[in-house]
Order: sequence, then C-alpha cells, then structure tokens
Amino acid sequence: MDEFVHFPHQMWQKVLSKVKQAVVFMDDRCAEALHWIGGAAALFEAGARNLKQFSSFESSGVNEPKAVFVVSTLLKGTTVDILKDIISLSHFQYCVVFTTVAHSVHLLANSVTTEMEGNPVFEQFEEKLCEWMGNMNYTAEVMHVPVVFAPVSQQLLLTPAFAHLFPLLSPDLEKINAKRPEKKRFGSLVDIDMHSLSLELQIEIKSLASALNAMFEATSTREECFAVGPMSRIIAGELATHPQAKTRRKTAPNKASIIFVDRTMDITGAVGHHGDNLVEKILTVLKPLPAHVTDVQVDMLELTSLQHTPYSQTILSPGCLAQTRSPAAQSLWEAMLTSKHKEGVMEVRRQLVEAASKEKLPIKMSMGRVTPEQLCSYVQLFQSKWEALESHCGVLQLGLGTAQTLRHPSLPRWDSCLGFERLLLQALGDSDFPAVLRQLLPLMKPRGDEDSSAAGSQSRKDECGPDELILLLIYLYSLANEAQPADQDTEEEELEKLERELIGALTLVITRETELSTLIQKLTGCANPEELTIERAHSVVEHMFETLRGLSHTRDHLKQLRSVYTASDGVHQATYRPFLRQILEEVFHPGRLECPDIEHMSGGLTDLLKTGFSMFMKVSRPHPADNPLLFLFLVGGVTPSELRLIRDIVATHKPGTQVLVLSTRLLRPTDIPELFFTTQRLVPDIGV
Repeated sequence: MDEFVHFPHQMWQKVLSKVKQAVVFMDDRCAEALHWIGGAAALFEAGARNLKQFSSFESSGVNEPKAVFVVSTLLKGTTVDILKDIISLSHFQYCVVFTTVAHSVHLLANSVTTEMEGNPVFEQFEEKLCEWMGNMNYTAEVMHVPVVFAPVSQQLLLTPAFAHLFPLLSPDLEKINAKRPEKKRFGSLVDIDMHSLSLELQIEIKSLASALNAMFEATSTREECFAVGPMSRIIAGELATHPQAKTRRKTAPNKASIIFVDRTMDITGAVGHHGDNLVEKILTVLKPLPAHVTDVQVDMLELTSLQHTPYSQTILSPGCLAQTRSPAAQSLWEAMLTSKHKEGVMEVRRQLVEAASKEKLPIKMSMGRVTPEQLCSYVQLFQSKWEALESHCGVLQLGLGTAQTLRHPSLPRWDSCLGFERLLLQALGDSDFPAVLRQLLPLMKPRGDEDSSAAGSQSRKDECGPDELILLLIYLYSLANEAQPADQDTEEEELEKLERELIGALTLVITRETELSTLIQKLTGCANPEELTIERAHSVVEHMFETLRGLSHTRDHLKQLRSVYTASDGVHQATYRPFLRQILEEVFHPGRLECPDIEHMSGGLTDLLKTGFSMFMKVSRPHPADNPLLFLFLVGGVTPSELRLIRDIVATHKPGTQVLVLSTRLLRPTDIPELFFTTQRLVPDIGV
C-alpha cells in the first residue's frame, strides 16, 4: 500500500525536476495537492525562485526568464487567457506548462474522436507559448502530469482537483431530461449514462478515470471495478473500459479491487454529529485555510508575545493540520484522524508533554481531563525558544488546533445537534414523516429571540443557527422513508402545508442573522445581512426544499442495502447503521455472498462472455474480496469518523486485507448543503 501513498510524490518529482531557477505559477487545486506533500518548501528546495498564484494579475520581472505553470484544467478557455496574460506581461524565454488533464481528454474537449499519434494538442500549444513570449526560437514544453492526489494520511488519498464532483440528485435528472425528447427521457438517475451528461461533466469524469489509471499504471496493478450508485457506476465504467488500461491489465502482477460508492447512498452519516472524532470537530469549527477545501487555519499567537487584538490576527501567518516534515506530527495527525475524540485529545497532550520534556522545559504535569487551558499552557512553554519551536512546530500546530477547537464558542452546538438527531431517530419509528418533521418547527426561531428558550436552549451559544437547522433538515429528509407509513394522500397534503411553514420560518431565521455564516453566504450569494433580502432568502430556501424532496429516494434502486436505520425493538433504541459498514460486511462475509447492489463493471469482451455464459452455466464472477488490496472510492467525500469505522471493520472481519480510502474531499457536515444546494454542480469549472 505504501507505493500508492508514495505515488503523488513520484508525480510531483516530475514537476520539481523542471522548477530550477523558475518562477512557478500554480492554481489553487494543484497548490492544495502540493500542500499535503511538502508545500512551497518542496518547490524552493528544488530550486524555484518564486511561487505565485495562477492569475492574470501576476507576472514576472526582466531578470526572471523561466516560468513553470501547474494547472488542474484543460488548456482551453479561461486557462488560456490567464496564461497569455501572464506571459505577455513578463519576459520569459522558457515556459513549461503542466496540466493534470490527459491529452486524450483534450482531444475529447476539442471534439476529436479519432485516435491520434503523439500529442498534437500539446505541440500546437507549445507554438502558442512561443508566440506569446515573442520569439519562436524560445523554448516551450507542455505535458500532462496527474498531480491530483493528496496523501492526507497512510489510509487516505484525496483528490482536491475533483473536490466539487458530487453524485447526481433528482433536480439534475430534471435538468438532463429537459434537454431530451419526451420519448427518450430517463425514468430515474440509475438510467443515466455517460453520454447524457454535459460535456463539462464528461470531461471531469474522464480526467478522474485517467488519473486513477495513471496510479494503477505506476504501481503495476490490475484492478477489478465495482460500483454502488448512479455516478459511481459511470466513473467505474469509464475506468474499466479505459483504452490505455487493456495492455496493463494483461501483464500487471499486482491485483486490487476498487469499489466506487456515491455519497448520496448515505447522507445521514455525512451531516450527522454522531462522529466521535476530534478532527471532524476541528474541521467544523476552525476557519478553512484560504483557497483550500480540506485544511484549516490554526491561530499561532500563543507562540508569540503579541497581544490578542483584532489586528494581530493579520500579522501572523496561520498554522495548519498538514505537517509533512515532522514524523512526530505525522504520527499525532494519524492518531487524531482515526481514533475517538477522547483518545485523540489524550494523544495531543502526551505528545506536547513529550516535546516539552525533550527540550527540558519546566512542565507541570497534570492528570485527569484534558482542558484547552492545559494544552495552551504546554504550548506557551515554547514561546521565544526558537530552536525548540522549529523542532516541534508540527506538534505545536496540531496542539493549538485542538485547544482552539475545544474552547470554540460554537462547539456546544455539536452536542445540541447530536441530541436533536437522537430524538428524531426515535420519533421516526413511532410517527409518520410529517409528524416527525413538525418537531423541527419549535427550533426555527431567530437566535436571541424571546421564544428561543422554548426550544430548550440554555444560551445563545448552543442555540441552533441556520447552518444547524439546514443540517437537521437534510438529516431528517435522508431518513424520510424510515418513518411510519400513513395515508398517502393525507400525508402528502399535510407535508406540503408543513413545508410552507418551515420555508417561512427558516427564511425568517436567515434574514434575522446579524452576521452571515460562510454556508449562508455561499447559498445566498450575499456577503452580509444588508445585501440579503427576504425575497432572496425565500427563493433559496424554496430551492432547498425541492432538492430535499428527492433525498429519501437515493437508495430506492437498491435490492438489499436500502436502509441505514434500525428501529427500536423495545429494548434497544433506534440507531443509524452506516452504509459503509453494510458494504464492508457484505464484502468480507465469510460465505462470500454476492451482493446484488455491489455491481461489477465489465472491463472487456471476456467479462461480457462470462456474463452471457452465466445465464445457462455456473461462472464465477469477480468478488471484491478476491484481492489482498481493496480501494474504497467515496464520490462526494468521506468523514473522519468513517475512516475509523473502515479501519475497525477490516480489523474485525478480515485483518490481512489492506484498505486504502480514496475520496474527493474530507467532509465537514456543512460541506453537504453547500454541495447539495449550489447550482453549479453539473457544470464544474474545468476550463472548457
């Protein structure tokens, strides 16, 4: 498994080999991937002169003749405009352009369907670069390098370039059908195929399949592809039939299984607060690192003698969670990511104490409960001890991130949400859906309102704000099918009336906020309360409820794994049963049962023949447990709690199996409404 975690480093070496004496321009997605394998320091150690954002507002000086560009997009559209702007404003004589998008995908984007020798699109682009530099004798190189994977841990590879790729939802089906003749419209999301998607989305899926193929190529691996969910089926099919993979699969000595799973198969687990994990809480309460999807900002003031003022925040660069240069910090990060909250906090304290002891700092030992004040007191011992600071900077940043999370004013809302979710779970087994949904109405009060105490809140800090209310709505709608059945016509009528009440109440909550959260800003497109009109808020909330309606039907097409809910039996309370747990239990079942919901994707004629023969004779189909290495690709994101769940299930059911998780992003609960309710999901910004 180590070779897969090392693969991103191998790919970046191709970039690093070209950066000597160059000014490097890089887009945000590539910068985030680099961030998890060494960041800007890796470029400067390789000889880069400067690192700049890939932007039309950037350029270089007369004494900087070499440039390296690293982009995650097609060499078309806006990307070309930015390249031209930068080069025209500079004095380059040598330009190297790296794109993470393969040449074959560039052909598709240019409507070329025939196979072509060489890389004509890249060769033509090299000529353009020379034109922009002003001399056709200058040097230009254009090449594809799949620097899309970020090794966030030994168990997890993320793909920042595909962070906004999300499974299809019912509104997407309506959009796709609206462009098709009535007789050719799809009945459900399961029927959608690759060619019915927008060109932009096809290109993104083909780029992802190409990157995965490159990883399997570099590690001499033959993969068997499986899928659960409509979007996963399309991606797995694209990888299974990838034209460059046929030769590799004939000779590759290593074997692996890869199961693609749509995040929409289990939204309950993504928005719920049941995850007993420290990193999940850190990601939720600390501000994201600018232009990053996964990492967060850690305030470093505790390590300085600066006073806490509104201005001191802007003086000091923030710390972060990605600590790639310290083995101690890496081991602490792994522990925080894959252990329970209490164990993670205890490990943070242990490592801070160990670091202080190594430096012979006057540490006061204390046992019992770990407090944020205690962690900060250990960190403050390192103030002005420059050598000690440098040696233990990684552990100190993770320690500070933990302390800042534990004392964050919004953390009590995590427990409030968990309490409400548990109550709703129990109610689902006793009532019909409108009756359970009605229980949210008393919570829909503007914060600080006179009646807000009626919802059971002790103080403003643990009152549910708009973010938490939206998460509770998603949580409940994702479980709507688990409620007790009622008279269908009566229920539908009652539900419509109740939804109108909820839309009005949530609109009022949002418009009464004195400061808009990041999520509300993204959903409404308004940066402050003054911009946000009641009409705008009402329209956004109405759109949300349209999407919520289809949420409970995402597993309708499955035959076996249709529920993530276990009802109360009078002795045990009702519980949420993670979808990933169910999949892995099926995969590692000692009887090697064939689960009809885990679909094997054919990779060629042999598989098609097997499928045909199996109709009248016994043919053994590939099973995900056939191979010693299993990849789980979560399309739409994975939570830190799920990483621990996967590790624990594998250790229990099949200890010898190695499991590597791949995903588009590491989820915080508020990521889900952002991905759900924004209208740009079908048209990702990839430079077409």
